[in-house]
Amino acid sequence: MTTRRTLLGIAGAAALAALATGLSATSARAQEVTLKLHQFLPAQANVPKLILYPWADRVEQASGGRIKIERYPSMQLGGKPPELMDQAIDGVADIVWTVVGYTPGRFPRTEVFELPFMMTNAGAVSRAYWEMFEEHMKDTEFKDVHVLGTWVHGPGIFHTAEPVETPADLQGMKIRGGSRSVNALLTKLGATPVGMPVPAVPEALSKGVIDGTTIPWEVTGALKVPELVQNHTEFTGKALYTLTFVLAMNKEKYESLPDDLKKVIDDNSGLEFSVFAGTTQQAADAPAREAALDLGNTIITIDEAGTEEWRKLAAPIYDEWVADMKERGIDGQALINEARALIDKYTA
Repeated sequence: MTTRRTLLGIAGAAALAALATGLSATSARAQEVTLKLHQFLPAQANVPKLILYPWADRVEQASGGRIKIERYPSMQLGGKPPELMDQAIDGVADIVWTVVGYTPGRFPRTEVFELPFMMTNAGAVSRAYWEMFEEHMKDTEFKDVHVLGTWVHGPGIFHTAEPVETPADLQGMKIRGGSRSVNALLTKLGATPVGMPVPAVPEALSKGVIDGTTIPWEVTGALKVPELVQNHTEFTGKALYTLTFVLAMNKEKYESLPDDLKKVIDDNSGLEFSVFAGTTQQAADAPAREAALDLGNTIITIDEAGTEEWRKLAAPIYDEWVADMKERGIDGQALINEARALIDKYTA
């Protein structure tokens, strides 16, 4: 009898242990999360290669493998680049990286950083952008997503089939712009703006749909721009323009995470990540510029006096933007003043 009771006790203990192990395994599995990261550039482009994928690697490592981030470049989950923000809101993707200006006018406060001759360097402007995002944008235009990072690219420049040295050289040219702010600038300068996401640029150049494009140096290699056009125009001092980016997460997905995994996401997001992203993206300009020179391309640098002519032509855009913001109930001049002050503060 004693032996039988002992055996039953052992069997019962084993069953309880197995049950506990099973519950523990189920609990562990419940804590594991797979996130889909969706963006529009090919995987070998600088932004995914140097910023997004290293960020994903850090999150995975910091989570002890409990977070897995699946990477979907080149719109592999479907849709077009302007749809990325809605994909994050709707949960088609858990995390998206996108150009804010691909949805013109939807995130108006970000446009303050895209105004002509506003930006100094991507690190300083990205820091200012994050601070103003937290103060003015987090609970307004970005209230439907959880934003992980905000940054800008390095100086935006012209890449054209024919040389551009003065605004007059742009007359009659069809130039691709990446946001409504850039398109407004192109119009003021006498060009015909053509809006399109950056992945469409190579085909548009090769078919003559456009005569040139506005993009930073760093993305020219992935798009083979120096093989399609041979002229590039840079400016002295503050840049012609820049574009704003966000790395955004589905809000419900973020809020569903256990606190310790939220902390992993938070520790790898925010101000310092934004500055890292902007600085890293601009650092990739120099090798791409050098590659264009190696191909025998011509780089035109407009001096200070010449740049001033361009600034004067672009100046009315500020008043027009302030008026547009007023119609939306936004104090645009206050945003300009704050952005300028922060950029000056953080520019080394």
